[in-house]
This record gives sequence, C-alpha cells and structure tokens, in this order.
Amino acid sequence: MPLCHRQAFTNLSYGADGVDAMNAFTIVLLWILVLTTDTCGQLAFKAAAVENKEARGREYWRRMLRRPWIFLGFAAYIAEFILVLAFFSTVALSEGVLLGMASTVTVIVGGRLWFKERLTRPRIIGVSMILVGVALVGLGR
Repeated sequence: MPLCHRQAFTNLSYGADGVDAMNAFTIVLLWILVLTTDTCGQLAFKAAAVENKEARGREYWRRMLRRPWIFLGFAAYIAEFILVLAFFSTVALSEGVLLGMASTVTVIVGGRLWFKERLTRPRIIGVSMILVGVALVGLGR
C-alpha cells in the first residue's frame, strides 16, 4: 500500500504512522536517485550544448547530436522517468514534487563545479526564494 500521507517522509522512524525503517530507506534512496538522474541529465545536456560553440546552424545540431553527452542525458532522463514512477508510488504527489525541487539546487551547484558558472547574489537569492516558496506550498496543506 503506498504511503500517501504527510508523516510518511517527516517521521522516518520505526512505527511512525506505518513507516518502518525499510520503507523510509526506500523513500530516501529513491529521492536521492531521482535527484541524481535529473541533475546528471541536465548537466549532460549542457555539456553537449556547449561542446561545439564554434559550429552554427545545422552543423551545430549535427555535432551536438553525435556527442556522447546527449546520449548520457537521454539515458539519465529515461532512468529518472522510471525512478519518479517508483518514488511517486511511495509518497504523495504534492510531497514528491516538492522534494524533487531540490534538483534546482543540485543543478546550480553542478553548473558551478563543472562549468564554472557564476553564483551571483541575485541567483543565490532567487534559488533561496524558490526553495522558500516550495516549502511554503508544502506547509500550506
């Protein structure tokens, strides 16, 4: 039976509203795998997009579509699709979507580490506002 109540993720100890340690472990593991595949997919697509900056028009798309990064991105998204289905079978949709928003942070950190993208004050404030907004939506249940 799917765990579709608020306490399923917030009380992850034995006997907390029917969530035992194994179910809690499964939920956390699926969440981490969803974040990982989403982040890997987005970073792989970014890598494919910036690798051939000198090409233009059709040649740009032709080169990009031949890069291994593009296939890694597709593979990550296919895996994420399957993992999201499994994750949503264990938590309520409203909670799963909110937890999935953490990928905003992981992608920004990945962009900083891998592509040396700048973390400006407005970006940090914007991401913080997104996370606060997501938290407020979750608390408004």
